[in-house]
Amino acid sequence: MVHAWQHFLTTPKLRVSLFVSLFFLLVSLGDARTRRKRSVTPSTEEIVETYSKYYDYVELTGRLQSLARSYPHIAALSSVGQSVEGRELWVMRITKDPNADAPGRPKFKYVGNMHGDETVSRQVLVYLVEYLLTKFGEEPRVTELVDTTDIYIMPSMNPDGFEKSKEGDCSGENGGRNNAKDMDLNRHFPDQYDETTTSPDKTPEVMAVIRWILEKKFVLSGNLHGGTVVASYPFDDSASHQRQGHYSQSADDSLFRHLALVYSQHHDVMKTGQPNCPDAMEETFKDGITNGAQWYDVPGGMQDYNYLYGNCLEITMELSCCKYPPASALQKEWDLNRESLLAYIEQVHIGVHGYVKEAVNGTALPNVSIVVESIRHNLTTGNYGEYYRLLLPGTYNVTAVASGYTPMTVQGVQVMEGKATELNFTLASVASEAAGSTTTTTSSITPTKDLEISTTATTTSTHSSTSTQTNHSPPVKPNEKEPIQPMEFRHHNYADMELFLRKYSSEFPSIVHLHSVGRSVENRELYVMVISDNPTVHEHGEPEFKYIANMHGNEVVGRELMLNLIEYLCHNYGTDQEVTQLVNNTRIHIMPSMNPDGYEVANEGEVKGYRGRNNSNNFDLNRNFPDQFVIITEPRQPETIAVMNWLKSIPFVLSANLHGGSLVVNYPYDDDKKGWSELSLSPDDKVFQQVSRAYSQENPVMHTGHPCEDLYPDEYFKDGITNGANWYNVPGGMQDWNYLNTNCFEVTIELGCVKYPMAKELPKYWEQNRRALLQFIHQVHIGVKGTVSDISDGEGIPNATISVEDIDHNISTARTGDYWRLLAPGTYYITASAHGYKSLRTYASVSGDGVEVVDFRLTRIHSDPNGHPSEGPQPTQNPSEKEFQSLIKDLSLGQGLERLMMSTATESSFRYRRYKELSGFMRGLTLNFPKITSLQSLGQSIEFRTIWALEISNRPAESEPSEPKLRFVAGIHGNAPVGTELLLEFAAFLCINYGKNPAITRLINETRIVIVPSINPDGRELAIEKQCTSTQGLSNAHGKDLDTDFFGNASQRVVEAQPETRAMMDLILDKGYTLSVALDGGSLVATYPYDKPVQTVENEGTLKYLASVYAINHPKMHLGDTGCSNNGNIPDGVMRAAERQSHMGSMKDFSMDFGHCPEITVYTGCCFYPPAEQLATLWAENKKALLSMLVEVHKGVRGVVRDRSGKPIVGAIIVLNGGVRVFTREGGYFRALLAPGTHNIEAVADGYQQHRQEVVVLSCEAASSIIIEFDMDNNIFGLPRQFVVASAAASMTALVVTACIIWCVCAAKSNRQKDGFHRLRQHRDDYDDEIRLTSMGSKKSLLAHEFQDESESDEETLYANKI
Repeated sequence: MVHAWQHFLTTPKLRVSLFVSLFFLLVSLGDARTRRKRSVTPSTEEIVETYSKYYDYVELTGRLQSLARSYPHIAALSSVGQSVEGRELWVMRITKDPNADAPGRPKFKYVGNMHGDETVSRQVLVYLVEYLLTKFGEEPRVTELVDTTDIYIMPSMNPDGFEKSKEGDCSGENGGRNNAKDMDLNRHFPDQYDETTTSPDKTPEVMAVIRWILEKKFVLSGNLHGGTVVASYPFDDSASHQRQGHYSQSADDSLFRHLALVYSQHHDVMKTGQPNCPDAMEETFKDGITNGAQWYDVPGGMQDYNYLYGNCLEITMELSCCKYPPASALQKEWDLNRESLLAYIEQVHIGVHGYVKEAVNGTALPNVSIVVESIRHNLTTGNYGEYYRLLLPGTYNVTAVASGYTPMTVQGVQVMEGKATELNFTLASVASEAAGSTTTTTSSITPTKDLEISTTATTTSTHSSTSTQTNHSPPVKPNEKEPIQPMEFRHHNYADMELFLRKYSSEFPSIVHLHSVGRSVENRELYVMVISDNPTVHEHGEPEFKYIANMHGNEVVGRELMLNLIEYLCHNYGTDQEVTQLVNNTRIHIMPSMNPDGYEVANEGEVKGYRGRNNSNNFDLNRNFPDQFVIITEPRQPETIAVMNWLKSIPFVLSANLHGGSLVVNYPYDDDKKGWSELSLSPDDKVFQQVSRAYSQENPVMHTGHPCEDLYPDEYFKDGITNGANWYNVPGGMQDWNYLNTNCFEVTIELGCVKYPMAKELPKYWEQNRRALLQFIHQVHIGVKGTVSDISDGEGIPNATISVEDIDHNISTARTGDYWRLLAPGTYYITASAHGYKSLRTYASVSGDGVEVVDFRLTRIHSDPNGHPSEGPQPTQNPSEKEFQSLIKDLSLGQGLERLMMSTATESSFRYRRYKELSGFMRGLTLNFPKITSLQSLGQSIEFRTIWALEISNRPAESEPSEPKLRFVAGIHGNAPVGTELLLEFAAFLCINYGKNPAITRLINETRIVIVPSINPDGRELAIEKQCTSTQGLSNAHGKDLDTDFFGNASQRVVEAQPETRAMMDLILDKGYTLSVALDGGSLVATYPYDKPVQTVENEGTLKYLASVYAINHPKMHLGDTGCSNNGNIPDGVMRAAERQSHMGSMKDFSMDFGHCPEITVYTGCCFYPPAEQLATLWAENKKALLSMLVEVHKGVRGVVRDRSGKPIVGAIIVLNGGVRVFTREGGYFRALLAPGTHNIEAVADGYQQHRQEVVVLSCEAASSIIIEFDMDNNIFGLPRQFVVASAAASMTALVVTACIIWCVCAAKSNRQKDGFHRLRQHRDDYDDEIRLTSMGSKKSLLAHEFQDESESDEETLYANKI
């Protein structure tokens, strides 16, 4: 042994090995001891909290993980999602057995650090987690809280923002408030008053919290902020969005005040109501609490979302004046808030709580509505049938309501102070009840409300027979008696009807929205009453339904039934289960009178007459819509135009047009090609028959099929329904127009044999039709519905096409990608397709008692399976660029432009301005808005008036080749000055709203806008107001129509261009323009190139599309009825210019051919020079369309051309679809407008290989940037470079060899010639002839080799000098 040890000591390798072995042994033993210690004494591992530092994300993560490991029996750490930059949104759950989901403990949550630079909440909540864990088992209060409450604490909802914030920044000047996409998380939750859209890629934190809220069904919550010291309670905003001072009261206002007081009164500073914040010393809050909206309006806030959609009551606590105080203040902040935090959690145990079970087998019933009488806010039971309804002390009547079960009400429930009262319910199935129970419904609706803003469709498609989406406005207490019926029946004239509608709008503001879609000939409003739980906006997943009545003014039953229906729905909402389900899950639009003028002249008691049938212009409105078989020549009426615009603006699904004179449901088609009374079936005939029977079967008289035996004894309709054309031919009807031009299926319902019955008969009509009216609304929930979204980002795809195999009728998706497709029971193959995406096909089985959900997630063309671009260089997008693309999309969809116009209203005083005032106005814009305007003189007219051009841009004096350049021009014809005034107002509108409206500001920042308001100022001075057809002033001072003077080729021009023309030509030849819009007068149409007669127009699809964009955004133009005697009907309000008036030398054609810029001409009205009083109306009609051009110029395709080294290539030619050409500008940038669809682009540049690429353009998206990288052209004269080089080398070698041979020959000859010259000197006379012959061979050769005779003649010397 000793020898062995000595051997070891003398062997270095063995010494090292033993040392290493002992080291690892000691480490292992130490680690084992540590593990054993951890299991016995958790507190010994914990870091001692000093309350003197902030935890960054890494430290916060480590601290929470450490606490969760130390207290696994009461703590579980999880993440509910990730931030933009991939940081986890940690949530610590603290309760008994935290890894199990068991009933009996109400769920409570705190959320902190929603604004990243408001940091006190983040630390305080970490301290609260530690406090609850370490004091559990020691302090009875904490132990009881943890034992009886399911507590969730999220210290930081915005970890990205926190990482950017700076300690000591009290006012948030250093950023960090918003998330990494610069989005305020407390402005992006769905809002009850505004259509707040949540983008998953911009606000993943919001999306994660929404999912968390909807999944957990929290009972009570606190949202912790900073910036002052106060407790704020709902609502946070109001319908008016008044900035401050508007108290927005919720249904639980008293309860919210109590909860806010609990927090404030336990906080020594907050309870004083005097935060004394340095930046707002005067700000005080009575008792330390405030109503959110009264303090200041916050749309899209989290606390309101919790209350309205999440079963949860939440208030917002502002903890400190300084948003990010020094860490030295943390101990004080914890001490101030500890008691308030604990006391507030305890409030989750007040009110009533219990379970709802099935009466027979005791099964727990989830999603049962718990209704408290007189409080119009309900909540629903959880997965175990449990509920917790917070209430103040008092006596209440509480009802449990569930679809398919008889409601149960408990009267006189006593709620005491302190612990909640236990109240359990057992509900009996309707099937087990006696037949005829008045509390049951005759039909059921599957709730369809989809409030999860993110799109969560499957990879291909999903479908189920029932909807599983969350309904945020659950059905409320059915009454235990019959539904409340209308009490008063009478005929309502216009004034009476208007007061009725205003009354119900005032009395039921939470479910009713009254508005007008237009006016009649005699200026009466065309009122529409919208009834829904969120009546002002289209909600994703909720179908739109409408009733229209009194289209024929003397058919009045429908008008009165609609008023009865409004009364019935309003009075029974919340108390009748069927009504509540309909209102919660459908957006119902009711137009009581489409022809109020006709009604006013109709006579009560009229049976079959025509007085009042037509409108005030004596046109039948149901013969006034565009027709598929017949050209309607009558001028489109204002009532028709208003309704058409209304129907185009909302994605209606189902509709009925209520008439009188018979008793039948009439379905499309209403006419046919022959104009005969014969069967004319639509592709959806089965659906139309189904919905028609749904109405007729509920009317006890209609379904018999013999409606008016006294008046029309031979008339019979099987089942009370008929095909329209088979009854009699009706061209120009509204129901066919609905079906062919919108997503909407409409039928016409004849309600009675007498058109204008006596008032005493009205109760009978209500009784016969009330069930049918409700049953028909139910039909909007049949067939299939779903969402079409982009697989890469989950964004809904608008205007996607939904097609059904073997049914030749497609519908399209709405703004957020949702759709509804009515179908009869059966199995169908359904395809979703969209521009730029690969189509997707699946099948769906439609039953007769519910809606099938079929979602599609489409992959972009040229993308990999995950939706990402597959090849080629890809431009990088910064957050600002993505935000701008989102803006373009928002403005392109739905009501985007309307909302923009509403938010940018400016006071205007319209009048015609002569040249001097126009010039002063233009200069005034530059003086008042010098940073964004630049005024330039293009030249002068014949009479020396300046032709002004105003540029509007954020950098008007700088070249910005990457931005699109948009030209607006007017006044080429001086007798049509409307365009001039519109452009002046448009310029003022843009300037005034710059810096105030974010959308306008961003559009100006990203666009170079050039406005030329008057090309022909001389003609303008001659024109006369109110002259609608006069040509005085049309030409310039030389009598030349300037729109016939634009010729680019000298061969085409007879005389010199007019100065006005030359000025505009110079502007146009600045080839940087992307789009030009010219305004003119004398018609109502948008025209596209060319004015000259041409057989084919390159890129006509795009040119027509650009004109149609303007027309679509004009309330009258797109309808195609110009109302002008010289034009008549023009389909879609768009035509090729040559079809209107063909001529040569137009500005439009010059812009196309020589400026390489598409130009459309918009004719703003039939009258050239209307009265000034009409300018306001004309501005209102064109404002949206002008803005649409500002949006459209950012679409199409854009990019940069460069070589492999990254060097931009200027002057490269971009060929679009093999025809139209554009050129790259400075920096290699190019931009081209294209119609939606797939296009081929070819790029050509000298010295480089051609580049071909296919691009996809979407109608609602900004142009995607592409990068074209050129390779050097390896072909020379069409042959490979290597071959040409080799051939050239061989040729050069042969040439050199040949040259050498020639040189040698010439050298030998030169020697002989040199000898001759010597002889010449000696014997000049003898050799004269030889010299002459030799010199004739090549004087040039001799001179070149300098072999000259010293005695050459004067003649030869002169010749040599000439050479």
